[in-house]
Amino acid sequence: MAIEVGTKAPEFELKDNHGRTVTLAEFRGEKNVVLVFYPFAFTGVCTGELAALRDEQPRFVNDETQLLAVSTDSIHTLRVFGEQEDLEYPLLSDFWPHGETSRAYGVFDGEKGCAVRGTFVIDKEGVVRWTVVNGLPDARDLTDYVKALDSL
Repeated sequence: MAIEVGTKAPEFELKDNHGRTVTLAEFRGEKNVVLVFYPFAFTGVCTGELAALRDEQPRFVNDETQLLAVSTDSIHTLRVFGEQEDLEYPLLSDFWPHGETSRAYGVFDGEKGCAVRGTFVIDKEGVVRWTVVNGLPDARDLTDYVKALDSL
């Protein structure tokens, strides 16, 4: 079960698609975070969702907000995926320990070995202020992310 609104967001330390370490703590007091979990790179719905975020990137990567996308793919897979799709925001690898961060947020599907489509809007103090969790085949609506950010 996914963590709830009002909960302190679990800390994490993950490598991005360029091998850099990214932590949730580095944004505390500085930026709101839109944390987007997705099942796998190179799949239809995931590619569509991440491309839509790319196309609206100024809304999600700016002085007030940082977009972070997380999957259980390796950093090498994410590097190629990010280059192919022109994704300039960080793609974080929850590859090993496998799904540890996805599990902490309650969005890991143990049978499939990947995250489901969970999104968490985390405020500058590290508290979850909005969330949505969809099943594997169900894309999320970006306008909901915008509304959640506007309410902070």
